[in-house]
Amino acid sequence: MLSPSVLIQILVLLAPAVVSVPLSDRSSGNSASTTAVSNATIDDDFVRPAQFSRIAYCSSAAVEAWNCGAPCQALGMNGVTPLVVGGDGGQTPRFFVSHDNKTQSIVVAHQGTDSSNVLSIINDAEFLDVGINTTLFPNAGSNVSVHDGFGKAQARTAQTILSTVQSGLSTYNVSKVLITGHSLGAAIATMDAVMLRMQLPTSVEMNTVVFGAPRGGNEAWADLVDATLGGNFTYITHKDDPVPLVPPQFLGYVHPSGEVHIVATDDASGNATQTISCPGRENENCSDGNSLLASSVSDHLGPYFANVSMSGSSCPL
Repeated sequence: MLSPSVLIQILVLLAPAVVSVPLSDRSSGNSASTTAVSNATIDDDFVRPAQFSRIAYCSSAAVEAWNCGAPCQALGMNGVTPLVVGGDGGQTPRFFVSHDNKTQSIVVAHQGTDSSNVLSIINDAEFLDVGINTTLFPNAGSNVSVHDGFGKAQARTAQTILSTVQSGLSTYNVSKVLITGHSLGAAIATMDAVMLRMQLPTSVEMNTVVFGAPRGGNEAWADLVDATLGGNFTYITHKDDPVPLVPPQFLGYVHPSGEVHIVATDDASGNATQTISCPGRENENCSDGNSLLASSVSDHLGPYFANVSMSGSSCPL
């Protein structure tokens, strides 16, 4: 359950917009039937992105040396080469770009919110939406707006991400890119994916898998994500995680399509036991059917798949 202190924090962040508005703000009316996601799809498409997202919580020094303990070992100690590592874990969340030898791809991963760092929380607290940066997103329409804090956080690293991905594709003679992240990092990763798709040749295969994503922008932004990334975008939600419910729909925020929802997990193994694909946007049979009053903050951390939880607790000090 959502603790009273966390609920109060969310209400404070939303004030004064929260006036006679229910904490479950479903408005899409989308009740399309879900379908089960197979274990094979989870293993092939979701586990490795989750492992990369977890590593983004480790210190820059540990990631740069690829000596981040169990998270690095899960991907293979000699199979990943970091190309750039950055961020401060606060105003600029940690991120890294690497070459993944196993999949012959360039991987971009972003850290999520660090609850111990107030600057990171401020990024999340800026609920105003603003027009999108048309320099980074040249094909975006004038009606596209995004969460102000997410947009600013993404812009701080955008040029580094773009140039490193471009040089990595050339240096390693590969043509695939994976973009991933958790929480705030999921919002930044989604923006990165749209930017990269607009900037990279169409011959480059791109896939985006993010975890515990908040809503990132208005309906026009959701339209842009769907049109630009299509079926190569997945955002994974976990049980009663409250983060996918914010910023709320009554402020104009909308998730794009592509939700995969973890309904149940095995507490002993940390593996998902029931995972469903959620057609359309804001499907009330998935995370949109949750209420903040019945949410669990711990569900935001995971575990997602293969006992992967999103925090720095498994990283070396």
